[in-house]
Amino acid sequence: MIYTGTGDDGTTSLVGGRRVSKTDIRVEAYGTVDELNSHLGVVAELVRNQDAAEYEVLKTMQQHLFVIQTLLATEDEALAQQLPQLNEDAPHWLEQQIDRIQEHLPQLHSFVIPGGSLAGAQCHVARCVCRRAERRVVALMQQEKVDAKVAKYLNRLSDYCFVLSRKITIGEGKETYFSAH
Repeated sequence: MIYTGTGDDGTTSLVGGRRVSKTDIRVEAYGTVDELNSHLGVVAELVRNQDAAEYEVLKTMQQHLFVIQTLLATEDEALAQQLPQLNEDAPHWLEQQIDRIQEHLPQLHSFVIPGGSLAGAQCHVARCVCRRAERRVVALMQQEKVDAKVAKYLNRLSDYCFVLSRKITIGEGKETYFSAH
């Protein structure tokens, strides 16, 4: 059964069973990562037929985000160690993806206006949600122990979303820049 009614009182269960408010900082953190994962799923489907390799990269990122969500939803350190972990090299892998895309992009001399195409605009939505997820994780890190590579990964992921948007819109001849006119 999909509904249990146990959350009707405004609480939810963390991994391990402890119930907390749905407004708990930990719930905010993993919930925002979940939202980000959904937005990346939209980006993946938008690029699937045009760029199969990028689609696979995005699907790998979604797997990483599921691991992050689970770790953020687990306050018990011993239990967290038994769960799948974010690979130590994951932030570096993201840097490689950014560099791979960026080496084919023209140098940026102005601000980019989100849009140009549906896929490009969706990358910017994902970038903004990613930045919010990072802020939520940093706030959680100020109160609880969270692996620092989680925040680092999210920081790199927002950069990836930006360069992917540029790749898409430039590839379609639709990148738009800010102009003070």
